[in-house]
Order: sequence, then C-alpha cells, then structure tokens
Amino acid sequence: MDLINKIFREETTSKERAIERLRLVLVHDRANVAPGLMETLKEELIEVISKYMDIDEESMEVSLNSNERSASLVANIPVKRIRR
Repeated sequence: MDLINKIFREETTSKERAIERLRLVLVHDRANVAPGLMETLKEELIEVISKYMDIDEESMEVSLNSNERSASLVANIPVKRIRR
C-alpha cells in the first residue's frame, strides 16, 4: 500500500522532505562526504541526464550508502521520456 501511495501522490509533505534531508545528512556524515558535495553531484547528474531524457527531478533520489569497507552511490531517477 505504501508503494501505491507513493506512485499516486503528487507531492511530498514538508515533514517527508525534512526526514529525507535528515537521513541524507546522517548518511553523508557517516561516509565523511559533505552534504554540499552531494547536492552539487545531484545537480550535475540532472544537467547531464537531462540532455538525453526528461526526468522527474522532484522524485529523484541520490544517496551514498557506506559500510566498513566501501561506499556506493545510489541514484533513483524517474524517467518521463527518452529524447530521440
């Protein structure tokens, strides 16, 4: 049911945005990556990917997951349409 609500809900609440930002700050802090760097990375990803396809920037999620041995950049970028 949670997935269905996410799909059909048009915009997130300020509470949900604040929770997501806090989660990102915590992940970045654990990985020793400045939140500003991740925001810059997200903006640059949007710029490059937008050359080739229309994306839903509001729903885009970029995070850095880390454990004791490695870090992974994870990007969830909803594509609206591929440009031909």
